[in-house]
Amino acid sequence: MRVLWFANDDIAVDVLSRLCTKTLLLLKCVSKEWHRLISDRSFVCVQLKRTVPTSGFFFQERFRWCNDDIKSISYIPVEMDNDEMLQRTVLDFLPESVVLIASTNGLICCRSCFPSQQRAIYVCNPVNKDWVSLPFPTPDVGNSLGLAFDPLQDPIDVSTKFRVVRVFKAETDSEDSVLSFDIYSSATRAWRRSAEICQCNSNLLKNGGIFIEGMMYWLTDGDQIVMFDLEKELSWLIMTPFPTTQFDVIPEMCIGESEGRLHYVLISEVGLQLWVLQDHFASQWELLFSIALDKFEEENPEFLYNVCKRVGSRLTIDVLPWMVPLAYSGGLLLMRVSANIFLYHFETRKMRKLCSLSLLGVNSMFYPIVLPLAISLVPMDRP
Repeated sequence: MRVLWFANDDIAVDVLSRLCTKTLLLLKCVSKEWHRLISDRSFVCVQLKRTVPTSGFFFQERFRWCNDDIKSISYIPVEMDNDEMLQRTVLDFLPESVVLIASTNGLICCRSCFPSQQRAIYVCNPVNKDWVSLPFPTPDVGNSLGLAFDPLQDPIDVSTKFRVVRVFKAETDSEDSVLSFDIYSSATRAWRRSAEICQCNSNLLKNGGIFIEGMMYWLTDGDQIVMFDLEKELSWLIMTPFPTTQFDVIPEMCIGESEGRLHYVLISEVGLQLWVLQDHFASQWELLFSIALDKFEEENPEFLYNVCKRVGSRLTIDVLPWMVPLAYSGGLLLMRVSANIFLYHFETRKMRKLCSLSLLGVNSMFYPIVLPLAISLVPMDRP
């Protein structure tokens, strides 16, 4: 292989930082100098300023009626074209089995499996197998957490700064439910209780909090999204584009991030829709994409059949949905249709089968934990 030569590090950084992370991992093996340059925090900062696409999705089963955790985790690459590409050991470098919590900008947040004696939270980069642990205050399987990490706002040339936010229902004298927020800062290595509370009678749904431009978002089962501003420590309830009572069948939805904005994916008898949040204080949404179920089937006859009938048959929560949006990131939707996992690209309107649900475990049908990953070279600060 012919090795590129650069007159100085500046030229090398400008050229190499334009390459994808997967290629850079291979180039680290070219020479000691390239390994030093690509591993340097300043280089990682430059590379992160380029667009980092979603590379895949983590998938973890959950028991439907039991609080114990399932330890197995699978990683599904977006380019997956055969069953052998499914990866099951990506997080095996951690000291114990974990449960997925949240992901942002290449970092993954996870916690010890319950029951566990250690009861720790881990923040890690699965690409370079770098990780740090932090204490888990009053561990409860019902808590929801989020990971806040912005390498552009807090450059990583010296330190990788992150925060973990724990949201939980606090005990009050009133009948109304109140959410409280605990914040862990990697700078202080300590938890503290925020003075902010959020009056919310709904339950938090699906995956952990989604971090976008200094804000954390959690989807609820009550037509609302909980928002928490980390800088001002203020919370807000954002109404979803449509209340579920407007539909004849029980709709399925998920939230995600693309181009630094919150998106909302909805599947109902109306069809598949993608919304983007314009104003969180006014709960103002813009419809970016909408396709009727019959048109959706017409465009994807290889994978879809009798969609209107199958989606329209879910009249109670006891009936498992036939089509479910699992996670959305960067214009890509990971979804379950019947017993298969598909990737849908909104821009190209192309649907592609990634794998069968049977490969992911016997409990993969019941609302699994699904997190997107954009691989990066971000290093962690070890204590």
